[in-house]
Amino acid sequence: MDICTIHENASKCSVSSMECFMVLSTQAQKISIATLCGLFGTLCVFENSLVLYLIFSSPGTRRKPSYLFISSLALADILASISFVYSFLNFHVLKETSFSKESFLLQLGGVNTAFSASLSSLLLTALDRYISISRPSEYKLLMTRKRAWTALGVLWVTCAATASLPLLGWNCCTLNSTCSELFPFVDDNYLLSWICFIVVLLGCIGYAYAHVLRRAHQHVAYMEKHQAQLGKQNTRMRMDIMLAKTLVMVLTVLVLCWSPVLLLMIYSIFARLSTHLRKVFAFCSTLCLLNSMVNPIIYALRSKELYSSLRTVFSRFRRQLKASEESPEADSTHKSSMIET
Repeated sequence: MDICTIHENASKCSVSSMECFMVLSTQAQKISIATLCGLFGTLCVFENSLVLYLIFSSPGTRRKPSYLFISSLALADILASISFVYSFLNFHVLKETSFSKESFLLQLGGVNTAFSASLSSLLLTALDRYISISRPSEYKLLMTRKRAWTALGVLWVTCAATASLPLLGWNCCTLNSTCSELFPFVDDNYLLSWICFIVVLLGCIGYAYAHVLRRAHQHVAYMEKHQAQLGKQNTRMRMDIMLAKTLVMVLTVLVLCWSPVLLLMIYSIFARLSTHLRKVFAFCSTLCLLNSMVNPIIYALRSKELYSSLRTVFSRFRRQLKASEESPEADSTHKSSMIET
């Protein structure tokens, strides 16, 4: 008998009922999920850590509000990958049920906080590009470092508070309401509210980038007509357009990776999910990790400043490696080994 059939007659708020949500039934499915999480998670942490290092090791980038927002995105992706991989593998692969309802909601809140902060960081970055292109003469006055740090503080506090609501009492056990079919102890109304929050963020980002693309297109047309007269201004405008296009690529990847998860969440609220669809949801959840892994690659390929910093780091590493190989200690070691031979 399907374990979820048994679950229908059991208390949805008991810890034992969590087994119903552990939908990976075969060893092949568990190995596949573990491989995807391990690969995406490891690359995500490494790449985003590298992005943070490149930003804060260069005075030219760490002082710019736009790169503060990108560093917030990188930090959120690191936290999301660590919390997601740990809780996801612990739940679906190791099938750990010894933790309490509170500890599970705490882990879920950590994952939601990180992913919400990642998306909200993209929103701030989109608004930053929106102001930069729509009001370039006033950009430095409007977007100061103090305002950037204040916006980031509000962002992280809001995301943490929103993700903590189930732990604070907005769950189906405390309210004796309808439980979600995808997440243990989670109230369907909370899940719908969180989905609406994410959709609103995506809508705001989409609106900002639509404006950025329209203005970028106008800049390109203007530069083609005034190529000789623009000079340094031409270079600055091209950098704005490159960064705008980079962030549009980030948004496109974000939508492609999150759409399957959000659609299945919405479907689960209004209809009953089969075991097969819940397995599909488990695999689609790893696309969120893929999104966090792809973001730094887009920065390295599209951002000239970060790419230049990356080349500098590699050049410095190669010089140090070459110097260590040509050091007197290395020469004496080589000679002694030749004598012994």
